[in-house]
Formats: sequence, structure tokens, C-alpha cells
Amino acid sequence: MATYKETVGTAVTNYAGDNPGAVEGELWYDSTNKDFKYLYPNVTSAGSWRTGNAMNTARAKISGSGTQTSALATGGRNPPSFSNTTANESYNGTSWTEVGDLNSAKTSGGAAGADNTAAVYFGGSPQVAQTETWNGTNWTEVNDLNSGRSDLASNGQNYTNAMCVGGYTTGAIALTETWNGTNWTEVNDLNTARNSATSTGPISAAIAVGGSSDACEIWNGTNWTEVNNANSSRSDMGSAGDSSLAIKYGGGNPRIANTEDWNGVSWTETTDMSTARSQLGKAGSYTAALAFGGETPPATSATEEWTGAGQPVGAWSTGGSLNAKRSFGSSAGTYTAGLYYGGTPTANNSTYSAAAESYNGTNWTEVNDLNTARFAAGGVGATNTAALMFGGIGPPGGNEDATETYNGSWTEVNDMNTARHGMASVGASNTAALSVGGSGGTALTEIWNGTNWTETGDLNTGRHTAAGAGTTTAGLVFGAGPPNVVTESWNGSNWTEVNDLNTGRSNIAGSGLQTAALAFGGFEPPKSAKTEEWNGVSWVEVNDLSTARYDTTAVQQGGTGNNLAIGGNVVTDTTAATEEWNSPSNTVKTLTD
Repeated sequence: MATYKETVGTAVTNYAGDNPGAVEGELWYDSTNKDFKYLYPNVTSAGSWRTGNAMNTARAKISGSGTQTSALATGGRNPPSFSNTTANESYNGTSWTEVGDLNSAKTSGGAAGADNTAAVYFGGSPQVAQTETWNGTNWTEVNDLNSGRSDLASNGQNYTNAMCVGGYTTGAIALTETWNGTNWTEVNDLNTARNSATSTGPISAAIAVGGSSDACEIWNGTNWTEVNNANSSRSDMGSAGDSSLAIKYGGGNPRIANTEDWNGVSWTETTDMSTARSQLGKAGSYTAALAFGGETPPATSATEEWTGAGQPVGAWSTGGSLNAKRSFGSSAGTYTAGLYYGGTPTANNSTYSAAAESYNGTNWTEVNDLNTARFAAGGVGATNTAALMFGGIGPPGGNEDATETYNGSWTEVNDMNTARHGMASVGASNTAALSVGGSGGTALTEIWNGTNWTETGDLNTGRHTAAGAGTTTAGLVFGAGPPNVVTESWNGSNWTEVNDLNTGRSNIAGSGLQTAALAFGGFEPPKSAKTEEWNGVSWVEVNDLSTARYDTTAVQQGGTGNNLAIGGNVVTDTTAATEEWNSPSNTVKTLTD
């Protein structure tokens, strides 16, 4: 029998208490409590939808195939005439691209495929039997279905293993056919005839639900068996998963955004889509699904991405407190080498601080003070030994244009062109930064090259107390006062509006990169604990801060893996509390008999 060391590659260590150096899955012996312990990843208790980039053409009664990161949207009908279309678009996990059209325009057909390079499309309106296969470039007509039909349900693992379920001819039908890559074969019928249902799974373990019947049925490769009905009856839904774990979403008339989760026995309502719709396209799996197009009405091009329950998630935990409570401070550095400076010790912003503190991943230590006490200033820097501070409010209460650099002590350098406070800070070092927006809701952007500030391209939406992330060539700004959801992306020359935050907030904190950022805290009103994660396309809500606060400060470096929320205003007072974000995060588990 193999030992733990032979299996895992390391011995069971002895540690008094919880081992801070342990990695996920590592076992150790807690000599204080006389227990064996290990780190277990925190996971989502419920899935969530996030907005993806829209299709090029709004369509309803669309067919989908592939995965969340490699999908096809095929056929359908589009406004204003709502005539059938040959349109076909490919999704790469970020954006849709128009690719080769079907040979004949169809709607309400079925589709299956493992990715966006190989698929099969079959049936459709008007009740046709035609089948076409996709090779990544072109569609080719192949052998027909045995029974032409529209409004059918479809499932399958890939373009050589597909199933056509039910549908409509002169009425709802129960016919089921399977595809082996060459021919269609009639197999055992559904127990209940239906059209406009949804089906998902491999042809050995599929599920069909809804449509013109309330019934839910599962397929074992030979027969259909009736199981528990869904909570809400509707047609023209999307779905993903298989007969043991599945979700269904959207559908109905009036259109709804409901999502239901199937655990192999029963359906449970879970997180809704952002856009209520029916007649939508579907792709992906139980843990990573895709919803696109459909009718709201009218037809929509909107895309949403599903992350299922049980996936690793990030979480906030308590870190070392500042030596002096403050809000509206500035920051530089990283999760284990951070610097926090300036700010105001009072909730009414009546006093000013010049204090600076350095963080080593555990504790804060006072270091040399700023030359000019101030709060609501900008700040960036790569480490806790190389930082930049600019602008803000200083005594006796006016806007500052002063800039200071830090290398162990603070030195005044060239001023900004326009004095202001409440700017968003973007930058990866003390020699390359952006000062964005600020007091009065200005749209001004200035860039720092290590010596001078230069005015550059303005924001599309002027704002103050927004947050920033990224670099001077690939930046991101989001939120603002008054509560604002607008997000803008910077390419080194211009700002472009991209997908909004889910919750508009002022006095918000942010950190990360243009493609992987966090937004947290802020004032909605009231104070907020909400955290949102950006994947380069859209925002999704994740685990909240432990303490709701605004005017908190984040370190700017890194993506969404490890970050800090420092100080802030809890309305009645300022706080010295620091919270640490880990993604994914772990919980200590104790082995039990």
C-alpha cells in the first residue's frame, strides 16, 4: 500500500495550529488541537450569469452548438421581416465573428457539435428534413432526417453523435432520431409528444423538458423515462448539462429570465439571466453554459455566460489593521508588499493625513510621511518602495496639483496640469501613470512619464471618485459619483465604453488589469460590500467584503488573484481594517473519524 508521501510527493508536516504555508489539498498534523487538517477550495453555492459580447445579428429561433468558449449560432429569423436566415456566427469566448452561411435559410432547427469547427444542423421551418454539416469553413448537405420537422429539441456530444427530439409537423410529435455522422435512425419515441422543448446531454444520457408539454423525460441510450416536472412550464428555452445535472433557462411567453437547476431528481430555481428572452440559442455545459440571441421582444443579439455552482471562488479574509484608521487614502504595491499613504482620519473629511504605512503581507509599519498631507489623491506603484502620489485635497480644503515620488522617502516632483481630487488612478509603476477624471466630474486624463504630466484623450463620461486598473497602454476605469455603472477601456490613446458594472457606485475601489479586475465597496447609497469581477468583457458579482465601506483603497497590481481593501469610511467613522482577497480561496478542513 502506497504511503501519503509516495502518493502526494510530500510528507505529512507537523504544525501547531493552522498552517499558513499549506497549499490546496495538503495535509498536516495540528499538534495543538491534535487533528489532521487540509486546505479545501471554497466553491460557489449558486451559479451566476455574466454579460458577454453581443452577436453581430439579432436573431430569434436560433440554434446553437459547441462550448462556452467555442460555439456556433446558426440560422434563425431576424428583424424587421423575421424571414428565415442562413446566418452563422462563431464565438471564441470573447466575441462573435460572421462565418460561412447555411446552404438554405432555416429557423427552429436543431444543432450539435463539440466546438465551433465541426457541427451538424438539422430540420427546421418549414418542416424540412435537410441536414448540413460544418467543417469550420463551409456547410455541406448530407443525408436527411427520416421525418422533416420544425421546433424540435436537439442534443449530442459532437457532429457525429446527435439526437433530434420531438418537434412539429401538423402537430406536436414524439419521434426521436439519432445521427451517427452518416445516417439518421429512428429510435424509441418520447412518452409525450411535444414541440418547442429543450434537450441537452450526450445521446447516451440526455434530458428533454418543457415545450408544448409540462413533462420532463430522461434518455438512457435506449428509452425515455418520465421524471419530475420543472417548477415552471414554458417553451423555447435554452439548456445545458445531461440527465444527471442540467440547467434550463429563459423561454416562455411572456418571456422570462428564470434559470432552474436539475440534480437528477428534481428542479430548483436558481440565479436568473440578466435578459428575459425565449427562442434563444444554447451551448456549453452544466458548469459553463452560453445563452445568446432570442426574442425579448424584439429579437436580441445579447449573450450571457453561465458559471455553475461548485466552481472555485475568491473570498475576503481579515488582514492586519493599519496603525492609524483612515479613509480616502492612496496606495501602491502588491498584496504582500503594499503601501498606503495620505487619507483622512475623520468620517466628515475635516482633517488631513501625511502618514504612510508599509504592508508585508501580515502587518503594517509606519514609514516616512508625505511632504503634503492630503486625501482623495491618486496613487500607483509597483512595490512598497517605489510609489507615486498626485492631486487630492489638502489644507485648508482646496484641490492639489502636487506630485510626490517615494523611494523610502518622499520627493516633490513636477505638478499635474490641473489641480483636482477624486481621480481614478491607472498605472503599473511610479514612472508610468494616468490621472483620470476627478473633481467636478471632469473627463480630463493626464499621463505621467516619470518626469512630466501631459494631457491626453478625455473620458467619454466625465466622473469623480471612480476606480482604475491596468496600465498606461491598457487601462480600465469604472464606477463614479453620483452612482455610476459606466466602464471605459483605454488603449493608450482613447477611451472606449464597454460593459457596465452591475451596481452603480461612487467612492469605489478597484484593482487589477484591463482584462482581469476587481471592483469593491463604494457608496450606492448606502455603503456597499459588493465585489464584482471583470474578465475583460463583463462584470459578475462575487463574494462581498466582510465590512461594507466606501472610500476604501486597493493595491493596483496583479489581476483578480490577490488584492487588498485598505481602510475606508463606515459612515459613522473611518476604519483601520484591511481585508485580503484570495482567488480561488481555501477553507481549513479537519479530518473526522
